[in-house]
Amino acid sequence: MLVDARNPLNIGAAARAMSNFGFHCLRVVNPYDVAFRAARSAVGAAALLANAEEYKTVAEAVADCTMVVGTTAIGHRDLQHSIQRLEAGAPVIRAHIAASACALLFGSEKFGLSNQDMSHCHWLMHIPTRDEHTSMNLGQAVAVCLYELSRDPTALSKAGKRSPASVAQAERITETLLVALRASGYPKLNTSKSFQSAVRRLVRRLRLQQGDAEFLLGMLRQMVWKLNQNDESKD
Repeated sequence: MLVDARNPLNIGAAARAMSNFGFHCLRVVNPYDVAFRAARSAVGAAALLANAEEYKTVAEAVADCTMVVGTTAIGHRDLQHSIQRLEAGAPVIRAHIAASACALLFGSEKFGLSNQDMSHCHWLMHIPTRDEHTSMNLGQAVAVCLYELSRDPTALSKAGKRSPASVAQAERITETLLVALRASGYPKLNTSKSFQSAVRRLVRRLRLQQGDAEFLLGMLRQMVWKLNQNDESKD
C-alpha cells in the first residue's frame, strides 16, 4: 500500500517489484494524479497498476485488513509503536497472510508515513541500513521487503485457524470508545488528532479476535447508551 506517493518512477518500480515476487494487490492512498497516470505505463507492471485500488484515506484502504504494518526509516522520530527489523517482522507477516489479509504501508518519498498514518498500524518494520544513510528509495524499499516476504513460499500457503478482528472492527471500537470517553467527561479527552491517534494505537495493540471485538463493541455501546440515558434524566 503506497501512501501519498508522488514519483511515477517509484510507483512503477514498486508495482514491478510486486509483480516480480508474486504480490498482486496494490492499493494507493491519495496519490498524485499526474504521477499515478504516468506510472500506469511501467514496464512489466501495467496490468497490476491498471487494477490498483485507489483510496482517499488510510482508514478506508485498510478497513478489510486484520493486520496493518507500517514501514519506517526511524531516523530521529519519536515513534509510539513497537518496531521490528525486516528479518524479524517478515515471518510474522507470512504467518498472518496465510490466513488473513495484511497491509504493508509505505509512505511518501519525501516524508514517509505521518503519525496519523501510523496510528492505523499494529506495529512498524524497518530495513536495517547504515546510520549515515537510513532512508531508501521507495521502489527499492518495496522490493527488499517483498523479497524477504517471499523467501519462504511454503509459509504463505499454510492455513491458519485464528480469525483476527478486521481493521474496520477495530476502528468501530476506537470510535465508540471515544464517544464513551466524551460522554463520561474524561478529563484528558480533547479533540486533537494526537489523542485520537493514541486511542487508536491502544486498540490496535489489543490484537483482538473477531468474537472478542464484537463482544467489546457491544459492551462499549451499552456504556454509551447508559451514559446518554443519565444525561437525559438530568435535563
